Amino acid sequence: MKKKLLVTLAIMTSMVISGCCCYASQKVEKVEKVTNDNYVLKVLDKVNTPQDVKNLSLSEMNLLAQDIRYAIMKRSNTIGGHLGPDLGFVEATIALHYVFNSPEDKIVYDVSHQIYPHKMMTGRKEGFLNPDKYSEISGYSNPAESEHDFFVVGHTSTGVSLATGLAKGRDLTGGKGNVIAVVGDGSLSGGEAYEGLNNAAVLGSNIIIVVNDNEMAIAEPHGGLYKNLANLRRTNGKSWNNIFKALGFDYYYVEDGNNISELINAFKKVKDVNHPVIVHIHTLKGKGLEAAVENKEAYHYIAPGTLDEDNDANKPKVETYNSITTSYILEKQKIDPSILVISPATPAATGLYKPIRNILGENYTDVGIAEEHAIAYASGVAKNGGKPILEIMSSFVQRTYDQLSQDLALNNSPATILVFGGGISNADMTHLGIFDIPLISNIPNIVYLAPTTKEEYIAMLNWSTSQKDYSVAIRVPTGDVVSTGVADTTDYSKLNKFKVEEKGKDIAIIAVGNYYQLGEKVKDELSKKLGIKATLINPRYLTGLDEDLLKSLKRNHKLVITLESGVIDGGFGEKISRFYSSSDMKVLNYGAKKEFTDRVPLDTLNKKYHLTPELIVQDAAKCLNLKIKKSK
Repeated sequence: MKKKLLVTLAIMTSMVISGCCCYASQKVEKVEKVTNDNYVLKVLDKVNTPQDVKNLSLSEMNLLAQDIRYAIMKRSNTIGGHLGPDLGFVEATIALHYVFNSPEDKIVYDVSHQIYPHKMMTGRKEGFLNPDKYSEISGYSNPAESEHDFFVVGHTSTGVSLATGLAKGRDLTGGKGNVIAVVGDGSLSGGEAYEGLNNAAVLGSNIIIVVNDNEMAIAEPHGGLYKNLANLRRTNGKSWNNIFKALGFDYYYVEDGNNISELINAFKKVKDVNHPVIVHIHTLKGKGLEAAVENKEAYHYIAPGTLDEDNDANKPKVETYNSITTSYILEKQKIDPSILVISPATPAATGLYKPIRNILGENYTDVGIAEEHAIAYASGVAKNGGKPILEIMSSFVQRTYDQLSQDLALNNSPATILVFGGGISNADMTHLGIFDIPLISNIPNIVYLAPTTKEEYIAMLNWSTSQKDYSVAIRVPTGDVVSTGVADTTDYSKLNKFKVEEKGKDIAIIAVGNYYQLGEKVKDELSKKLGIKATLINPRYLTGLDEDLLKSLKRNHKLVITLESGVIDGGFGEKISRFYSSSDMKVLNYGAKKEFTDRVPLDTLNKKYHLTPELIVQDAAKCLNLKIKKSK
């Protein structure tokens, strides 16, 4: 039986006609339940370009908002997506396209968490309505898709800087048109946002920054800036204490940021201005879906099937490396009050759900979307006796490279950095987790560890949080938990000692972290197809080599195979190749090519990169001039 999508749409006829809504009192309107089987588009089927929006009446624009919310929910529930922030920015997007003339007027969407409505009104609605077209449209801003997008954007706090650059380029070339930056959903806490605002404020020409204030980041926001936004909301934008005015911006406030009529009036006031201006709008994250309003963090991004009627939220939870991390921290904090857990605004992604954060209390800090500050903050905590554990996603590590090098490693601060989500995947090009090994492992003074099992991971955590000699990063495994059931007693203070899991000859496989299990399969395939009993090695350390072990392999091995779930260039395997470069040892490095892949199926990538046991054995046979045994 076909699953039905439970869509909760706000349908209140009198409000559609008048254009008013209930957001000012923070209420969710009475809703009507419809399914993906019986929902009938009211206006969206007639909207193909921004010009079509300009021809709509106010009541039609409100109906269009319902259609767009339906499409957002349908796509997000099918393939996953940023549900809450996009639901909250529907009316604002309609108003932007009603007033401004895209693409002559250029709209830049910071982080792209609010870009789905824009995509639907700029010729890409089929990517939200037709499942066969979903793969053709990314979840992020992408100039390859449309002339209405100007940058590939997937990381936060960049929008103001990019827009300021567009505006300056316009001024230098005598161009025309408005430049609008849409920021919000936590983006203003990032360092680049401050830098962009600082420069934009003195541009001296047209730039319009729409601050989408939905009172949230991914989780609840933290920091002085958000206190200032709250004060502005309380005073209807009239507080003397206004950070934007202090910087030099002209300032407008719209309390009901989900009211199309009020938004149109505000945008008309600022269109074609000759100076920098802020339009601060108060929106409701998750609007139109009651569950998304009540639990904004959980519905910021949803996995496929979240909105299905038969989705069982109470099904037994399996152990994950996230839950292992959280359990470890909670137990550690009970006996060591100096433990501090730090998140750069991505707590749920690493298992730090709100109940966990509440338990940790003062032993938890959300620094906002500010990875640079997070690393320097952790370094300072460590230098003054605390034991910081920073949880960060692999795709965001590059945002703080300088701080990893200068503020942390150069000062040899004994902080623990847990890197989540590292590895080759089918992710969008903006969220690839393949670059952390080259980035981190080539910085002096950092010990980067790659566990292969639950027991190794816990042992590495124990060592990292108890030692005071090194900055330590741990690449948290992804996928199903692998457990040996036997505690790991390794002394990790003896750096760069690889572990030989199985001794053999002729071929040695050095399999890093998540790819250790792939190494086991390659070993079995070598035995079956080439009759070779290979040596299998778990290196554990990504930042150094076990030179004694590598030298010993020369005695009875001809080929070393390295496996790592990351980009090869500058990675772990190349260190092995360099070590053997002056010898007769052959080396085959396996991992990702240095490229940006965009939503490419993992099976396709594995074949392309030869990351299957069969292809690796074929390469090994060719390298050693051996014949593969035919299957009987």
